[in-house]
Amino acid sequence: MPTRPRSITVIGWIFLVFGSIGFLASLLPYLDTTPAQRIAEFKAHWIVHLARIVAIVSGLFMLYGFNWARWLLVAWIVFHLILSVLHSPLQLLMHTLIFGVVLYFVFRPQASAYFRGPRTDSPPIPQ
Repeated sequence: MPTRPRSITVIGWIFLVFGSIGFLASLLPYLDTTPAQRIAEFKAHWIVHLARIVAIVSGLFMLYGFNWARWLLVAWIVFHLILSVLHSPLQLLMHTLIFGVVLYFVFRPQASAYFRGPRTDSPPIPQ
């Protein structure tokens, strides 16, 4: 497998760390509530938790070189880009810039070679 480009390492760790921080921070308010309140709050904000889990999963598996994780990250950013249309123009601009930067780095030839590289950790398919 080709060596992991530094840009993929940085992007993967950013999404892994900030997704984890965001996920844990979003769970902290639930510590002081009753189980019924926790369920109601979770039902109301499930998409937020799911989005943070997706950021964690895509960041982690990008570090291991899974191509689907790269596409999951792009889909995650597109989701945030669509949501930012509903907010301020500054948020839309920031998400558009982040989207452009991430697209540039995850689809560069070095990154594509890394995600396309053969895996030695998966067992061969018996024939």
